[in-house]
Amino acid sequence: MLAADLAPRRTFVALLGALTGLAWLTLFLWELSPHGRYLDHGSWMELGAGAWLCRAVPAGAVVVPALIYALGWTLMTAAMMLPTTLPLLGMFARVTEQRSDGRALVALVIAGYLLAWLAFGLVAHGLDFGLHEAARAVPWLGLNGWAAGATVLAIAGLFQFSRLKYACLDKCRAPFSFINQHWRGSNPQRQSLQLGLHHGLYCVGCCWALMLVMFVVGTGSIGWMLVLGAVMALEKNHPIGARLSTPLGIALLAWASIIVIGHLAGR
Repeated sequence: MLAADLAPRRTFVALLGALTGLAWLTLFLWELSPHGRYLDHGSWMELGAGAWLCRAVPAGAVVVPALIYALGWTLMTAAMMLPTTLPLLGMFARVTEQRSDGRALVALVIAGYLLAWLAFGLVAHGLDFGLHEAARAVPWLGLNGWAAGATVLAIAGLFQFSRLKYACLDKCRAPFSFINQHWRGSNPQRQSLQLGLHHGLYCVGCCWALMLVMFVVGTGSIGWMLVLGAVMALEKNHPIGARLSTPLGIALLAWASIIVIGHLAGR
């Protein structure tokens, strides 16, 4: 009987692991392919198929990059952040495992969660696009990209000490509160999507600054995705996470300082 009870949970963990692994594999193969430059921000819109699409599609210079970035960002979020939601998804899967539509409802929670991160990703990419445009218009910005990188790292470091960071982390560490607040079963599809979206918003609230670091180290860097994904998973789900935020903030501020000092010393 015990083995029969555990079987659905093992199946759920296996499915979530397979989904996460597929996202990592897709990103890895994409990075190695001739189209790997599309994962990062650069001049790819001026070359090859990307340039052709930008010219062929109405408002292509904005629409095409946004769609490609959205695809890459969604894959990156699935790879990095889905493992951090295991406590919530596991609890919700147990609540709904007796329902015939239980797996579909879990899929809606995942969709809502990824939707929250996709919205943030599009905003972040929009800001990054604006920064690149400003660098073209203002020569100083184009010649001093280090300043933008140091600023992002400093913001990420300072955010580690903010009340908002800890308030959002506390909510993310209590997955039952999301289920208790949003799941009544009366409108299961809508409530499942809202549950995932609500959890995703709090996850964005505690992790957005660390995700911005990807724009400094390279949004297509698989290695940095692994490092930052592991850090955020520890912060959210492991007891050591409560003691990790402060040294991580100090390290990010030190990194920003090293960039600034290194530039000033090189003058």
